[in-house]
Amino acid sequence: MRSGGQVLVDQLIIQGVKNAFCVPGESYLAVLDALYLMRHQISLYVARQDGGAAFMAEAYGKATGQTGICFVTRGPGATNASIGVHTAYQDSTPMILFIGQVGSDMVEREAFQEMDYRRMFGQMSKWVAQIDRVDRIPEYVARAFQVANSGRPGPVVLALPEDMLVESVDVSDANKAIVPKNRPTEQSILSVKRLLEKSLKPLVILGGSGWSERACHQVQTFIEKYKLPVGCSFRRQDLFDNHHRNYVGDIGIGINPKLAHMVRESDLLLVIGARLGEMTTSGYTLVESPTPKQKLIHIHPGLDELGRVFQGSLMINSDIEEAVDALVAMPDTDVAWDEWRKTGNDNYLENVIPTSSPGDVDLGKVMVVLRDLLPRDSIITNGAGNFSGWIHRHWQYSGYKTQVAPTNGAMGYGVPSGVAAKIASPNKCVVSVSGDGCFLMNGQEIATAIQYNLKVLFIVFDNHMYGTIRMHQERDYPEHVHATDLINPDFAALARAFGLYAETISSTEEISDSVARCLEQDVASLIHIKVDPEAITTRTTLTSIRKNALSMKA
Repeated sequence: MRSGGQVLVDQLIIQGVKNAFCVPGESYLAVLDALYLMRHQISLYVARQDGGAAFMAEAYGKATGQTGICFVTRGPGATNASIGVHTAYQDSTPMILFIGQVGSDMVEREAFQEMDYRRMFGQMSKWVAQIDRVDRIPEYVARAFQVANSGRPGPVVLALPEDMLVESVDVSDANKAIVPKNRPTEQSILSVKRLLEKSLKPLVILGGSGWSERACHQVQTFIEKYKLPVGCSFRRQDLFDNHHRNYVGDIGIGINPKLAHMVRESDLLLVIGARLGEMTTSGYTLVESPTPKQKLIHIHPGLDELGRVFQGSLMINSDIEEAVDALVAMPDTDVAWDEWRKTGNDNYLENVIPTSSPGDVDLGKVMVVLRDLLPRDSIITNGAGNFSGWIHRHWQYSGYKTQVAPTNGAMGYGVPSGVAAKIASPNKCVVSVSGDGCFLMNGQEIATAIQYNLKVLFIVFDNHMYGTIRMHQERDYPEHVHATDLINPDFAALARAFGLYAETISSTEEISDSVARCLEQDVASLIHIKVDPEAITTRTTLTSIRKNALSMKA
């Protein structure tokens, strides 16, 4: 006989869970007790806010390809955690959120913190359910792992009534979930070959989730075999070595104008894994909906995604590794696109070279220092905001699982994702980058880094405003700037209060020694970089945006 809490934890162990994240709650004390008994098999990381815990679980799933696990309590805990579920849904990350629920005898009375999670999470998860019977826990948990990892990966939410968790039951365990894989047909791969042979300017776009290290290696083999130019979709730049001569850049926010022209000029897009969402298509302008000007081969693991926005010339429902293996095995063709590829790579290398930014701290030179001092395989995590443009444009990702960033643009992601990435890869250098607005949405999770002795380098770009929103205001309402200014704390002093090593940078000359000192520390560290508000993007200034907007109004 086992309690429901013990049965649940036993299922997690069977499914291969090694790490989980939580904020404790009285609604699932029986699970916490079982996790205590199994603490040598599952490490439990306690966050300071439920949104931070959910972000950590999502980022861990993104950084490992495994299913991120998060536990929160009912009501406020669940609502706080919803931001991580939304991120997992739009970012196609396998994740399971377990929520403590009121007892079965109190349902539908609006009991303390009671909510209907099926209604709440229905639009932002692949499956939402409540386990009302203790003997069905193995079935529900196995199905949750199956759903979260099948097709297009994503989040599952399971509610756990408090009385169910303390009931005792004699029940058999489920087996480890085996996720079925879709493969391309031989005919579809021959169709890919025929379309490539007719193409004069093909372009490969990699994106989405579900990639393995082997799949990344195989896709590089395919790219080299056919001498194809390749780019990566928004915040998926680690799917291909950015130093490779076939790489042409990232296709997302702040895209290199020459790369945008290349996408439009291409006569064949071979898209593997990417959804071709709003950010990757620059508001559905680089690729037009519903019928693209380019021939489109769209390979995606989620059947519902194919044809949803774009009518492809060839649509293939396949998991990533299976699709890439089939492409590598595709019969040889004599067609080559060396000049087209070389032009794309030359444009990328030109775009990587930083230009000067306004103010005493030149953010372009900051990126040069980071490239010089950090290990090439460092994991870079970031939240949302214009500050991330310098990372995306000027850092060159070395490959598989070296970038952890939210494609749904969730602020507050930077610090929790840095914590999770270090748990996922304890032997790698992890750098977490946030803007001042982003940092203060979940900056308290630096306490989690200290509690678990996670040596992460946190960097805060501080321009005293919500920069992205300010940029849009200056463009659309230049005479009515409002609600975007921020009065910030001394971030370095704040970090030191938490136990981190921290420094403040006010000039470009200070950055090199500061980074070097932080890398020498035995604890987590933070660099507070004071940024001129004029340095709003890598390509323009606030004043330029305002002047242009006013001239158009005149």
